[in-house]
Amino acid sequence: MIYGALHPCPAPAPDPGPCGGTLVLLGTDASFWPLFKAAPEARDGSPDPIDRWSLRVIGGLAAEWGAQVHYPFTGPPYAPFVAWALASGRAFTSPSQMLVHDALGLLISYRGALHFADVFDIPPSPLARSPCETCPERPCLAACPAHALVDGGPYRVAACHDHLDRPEGSACMDRGCLARRACPLSAGAGRRPEQTAHHMRYFHRR
Repeated sequence: MIYGALHPCPAPAPDPGPCGGTLVLLGTDASFWPLFKAAPEARDGSPDPIDRWSLRVIGGLAAEWGAQVHYPFTGPPYAPFVAWALASGRAFTSPSQMLVHDALGLLISYRGALHFADVFDIPPSPLARSPCETCPERPCLAACPAHALVDGGPYRVAACHDHLDRPEGSACMDRGCLARRACPLSAGAGRRPEQTAHHMRYFHRR
């Protein structure tokens, strides 16, 4: 799924990133998980199956279409995907400081980006400003049982991991972060519990 696009200029060091042309940001949508489960990377038992799937599939698109490819998980230095997401106008900083996408809420998964030398027309962003500005209840903050997310940050990583170590943390481990799921826009991601649980196991490797 195209998560957004931009006409990039160099990012700050150490990774200046591409400049000129068009950068298209790619991520998963609701159809991803069953397709991935049928892929060889999901069945071979080797580490990092989704990253390897992304390398094969997005790398194949880059070769077919004559684009340069960037991934958020190869580095250091790491490509500035957060900066690109914000510059695309399709993602914003939520009160919890996590990125919120205009269609997928907090359940976003950037898997790669294709940089084309051509300058393509980019449709205007659906939203002129963050959807959080018209979300007075801010469930992304209230839903966190560990109180690890506070308005304006910082993210209390240790408190999150401590909660996941306890039996009551299974609600997040088995179905995904309660705060991410609480965002009203997250329903648009169509994320399956099995997929979210996979990501949680990689996040919480204790």
